[in-house]
Amino acid sequence: MIRVALDAMGGDFAPGPIVLGAVQALQHDPELVLVLVGDQAQVEACLPPETPRDRIEFVHCSEVVTMNDGAVEGLRSKPDNSITRTWQLMVTKKVDAIVSAGNTGAMVAGGLMSRKFLKNVKRPGIATLMPTAKGPCVIIDAGANVFPKPSHLYQYGVMGEIYAKHMLGRENPTIGLINVGEEEGKGHELAQQAYTLLKNGFGAKFLGNIEGRDIHKGAVDVVVTDGFTGNVILKLSQGVFEFVMNTIAAEVIGPLQAEKATAGAAFKNIMNRFHYSSFGGAPLLGIDGICILAHGSSKEVAIFNTIGVATKCARAKLNELITRELETLPQPEEGS
Repeated sequence: MIRVALDAMGGDFAPGPIVLGAVQALQHDPELVLVLVGDQAQVEACLPPETPRDRIEFVHCSEVVTMNDGAVEGLRSKPDNSITRTWQLMVTKKVDAIVSAGNTGAMVAGGLMSRKFLKNVKRPGIATLMPTAKGPCVIIDAGANVFPKPSHLYQYGVMGEIYAKHMLGRENPTIGLINVGEEEGKGHELAQQAYTLLKNGFGAKFLGNIEGRDIHKGAVDVVVTDGFTGNVILKLSQGVFEFVMNTIAAEVIGPLQAEKATAGAAFKNIMNRFHYSSFGGAPLLGIDGICILAHGSSKEVAIFNTIGVATKCARAKLNELITRELETLPQPEEGS
């Protein structure tokens, strides 16, 4: 059985859609046990009659770190919050994975405060999937570490490669470094030093610098960048996708008459394929345990898929693979 703790109070629409997505995951996976963390009365009120209650447990807490709370301040000022209680379950090994659509900064801060990193990991990073013309690629880091060292970016390449290989089925993943130009020597000092580490560590699998426009072309399987840039790329891509799809709906599908049903079905298919909810959540790689971060506006489908990502990572023993790979590689100097 895979035990997953779900922050039932995290997200813009919690707890209702969060709980319903959890129930769908239970119905889909007979080997899943869910620990629902939050205000137990509110959470239980959201459970439909068909819920398999024999595979649900509760951890009650009275407080919630909202999206408006500061990450560390929220955790400290509200000690009985759902994020802290969820992390406590992870640290004490009572669950195999944790999932939250709550305050991302607080979730990352909870992981950093736990200090439960994998061996040889200097700083965890968020790995998120981005749709491309050749299938999804991995972007790491997407927001956990906005002031990384070159060695952090090197390790993100390692963890991203393993994730692409075992979660996306890429036999020999390629790696690229986000920069302001493709030529070697471009960018600031961080980018130049990270380039050298990645080139020496990955050899031919490192395809060098890539630009933002290369991501959706599928230029590489793993995109390495700092957390600030990665988060901007992620949010910009989501915004552009919504803008383009809304424009198509209004100006292309809207005026159609006889073809409207066919065009509408095609439009819906594209939305389902490329919307963030279809990809599930983003793992915080480098933590001693599985931590999956869902989008703040997640509803049932997104939570269902996010729990699926958590169970897939746990079953693949992703952390063991990362630890084993890092032990075989030369470690950059501590100051780099």
